[in-house]
Amino acid sequence: MSGQDCAKDISATIVAAAAARTPLAIHGSGSKRFLTGAIDGAALDVARHRGIISYEPTELVLTARAGTPLREIEAILAEKNQMLAFEPPHYGPTATLGGTIACNLSGPRRPYSGAARDFVLGTRIINGQGEILKFGGQVMKNVAGYDVSRLMAGSYGTLGVLLDISLKVLPRPAREITLKFEMNADAAIHQINAWAGQPLPLTAACYLGDTLYVRLSGTDKGVRAAHIKLGGEHDSRSDAFWQELREQQLLFFAGDTPLWRLSVPSAAPLLDLPGNWLFDWGGAQRWLRTSANATEVQRAAGAAGGHAILFRNAGRPAPAYPSNAIASRLASELRRAFDPSAIFNPALSLT
Repeated sequence: MSGQDCAKDISATIVAAAAARTPLAIHGSGSKRFLTGAIDGAALDVARHRGIISYEPTELVLTARAGTPLREIEAILAEKNQMLAFEPPHYGPTATLGGTIACNLSGPRRPYSGAARDFVLGTRIINGQGEILKFGGQVMKNVAGYDVSRLMAGSYGTLGVLLDISLKVLPRPAREITLKFEMNADAAIHQINAWAGQPLPLTAACYLGDTLYVRLSGTDKGVRAAHIKLGGEHDSRSDAFWQELREQQLLFFAGDTPLWRLSVPSAAPLLDLPGNWLFDWGGAQRWLRTSANATEVQRAAGAAGGHAILFRNAGRPAPAYPSNAIASRLASELRRAFDPSAIFNPALSLT
């Protein structure tokens, strides 16, 4: 089935579901199912809508259908020595572009290059009335009103079905190295924030155990100069370490203890919570394995100026999102505008 025919088929299914008020569970490859848990509704398979539509290496722009596997996209980019700058986690070999953008997932490079939504140039979607709509384009420019394309990033399919996505891509750096520094957590938070304010080619910073890991990326000359300035021990497992961190394959992530994701200011002091910690994104994203109750974790994150969600929990996969009255009201209004019959992933919340 061609991409056009596939889109029309999905649209017809949505029109029928809206008329019957039948909930739809949007389903891609299933690699992100642990983030949402089971969703009630008739399965709407969108993984079949796949394939790269266009790729202009000289313009640094790629457009692909939502069901296109991430590994296929990354392989084509690698042939031209380019990459997805937000370094998305796959969480499995079948991960698709649509699922990645719908969840707004970004890897270790995120605080230094930008989030997934920052690289979305345009989208084509199907709304809750079965209408095929196009937003944005294939160039970076200012827009008036809502930037709907980027609004789709992190919407978890609650606003519409992603069909096609145009992305800004970037050249791969000429050289990358990882440095290791032994220090305590307080010193690591202070040090990485001090370095972040300097003209250094930082592209990742993680603290695990008693070690601060820092990745430098750029020209050979720039990376060498930064290494001389910072010192530290060279880590020969550079690529493997960041991939294992991104895919949550490090030993830290193993086991059944609930895994919390805390988003806080990067310079926030250590939180008084029991459990094991891993700091990513230069301290702005903090992973915590703990048996502490949800109220205790979310209260501590809130006091630090951030929030916390339950990312993985054996027996209860759906994340517990913090409530926010204003954000909830805005999210409800957006959902009514895009999906007036409330058929898309009805159990999920945008806040």
